Amino acid sequence: MNQPSGDLDATFAFQTKVFCIISDQRVFRSRSPAIFTTVLGRTGIKGAYVPFMVDDGNIGKALDSLRVLNIAGANISTPFKEKVLPYLDVLSEGANIIGAVNTIVCKGGQLKGYNTNAIGIMDALNEVKFDIAGKKALVIGTGGSARAVVFILNWLRAESVVVAGRDNQKTCRLAGHFSCTPRSLKALAEFPLAVDLIVNATSISSRDDSSEFTGIVDSIKSNGCQLVFDLNYGHRENIWQSLAQKSGVRFMDGLSALAYQARRTFLLWTGQEVPQEEFLKALAP
Repeated sequence: MNQPSGDLDATFAFQTKVFCIISDQRVFRSRSPAIFTTVLGRTGIKGAYVPFMVDDGNIGKALDSLRVLNIAGANISTPFKEKVLPYLDVLSEGANIIGAVNTIVCKGGQLKGYNTNAIGIMDALNEVKFDIAGKKALVIGTGGSARAVVFILNWLRAESVVVAGRDNQKTCRLAGHFSCTPRSLKALAEFPLAVDLIVNATSISSRDDSSEFTGIVDSIKSNGCQLVFDLNYGHRENIWQSLAQKSGVRFMDGLSALAYQARRTFLLWTGQEVPQEEFLKALAP
């Protein structure tokens, strides 16, 4: 005997948790759906993970929809990590200090924002045995990802952090918030910096993204640099990898950081500790 469709819908809603990622058109390039779908399947949790492309002016409505649709959790990606803050009910201590959110837990109609980017970056640096304590860093970018990077580098006791961006006002505001040094992008080419770590926290990694930006990156003199860390991934002609090769230093993209932050996010959403290997395997080709 067939079960009425209404009962099936109720059963699905009761048994299946829905998670999502919110971004602009870049949401369809994200590896997060593949990671979480794979790990949900391997852990036996009844869940679905879907990408939502949202226009810039509709982020408030999108956050309200999480409540209406009983979404269990959401990832927030560029360019909304800072823009979601006014629409959340509660912030974790870390998210409040950083001023950016990449993970939302939806429970009882309340939206609580977290930042797992920072911990993911720390874990990725630990993986390659790079200790920033007592060392100098250059962070390029002024958005939510840059905020997470600067926060965790300070927390890990970096000797100094320089922030460089295209918008001088945003650069100075970010540097002031975290008590670090602002620098214009163009000045990087004109006045070389002696740093141990360079982190790209912008969305630009390919020569096709911005010829002007690429020219600046090509001219960076990374005196004494030991590691170039690009938070992006999946770019064939990666300008940051080229910079590392030209300088004869190590390069790391953002895939391992993505896997590490995904593990932290999964724990917040489900309460389940899953071995890191499961998230790394989910990223395998």
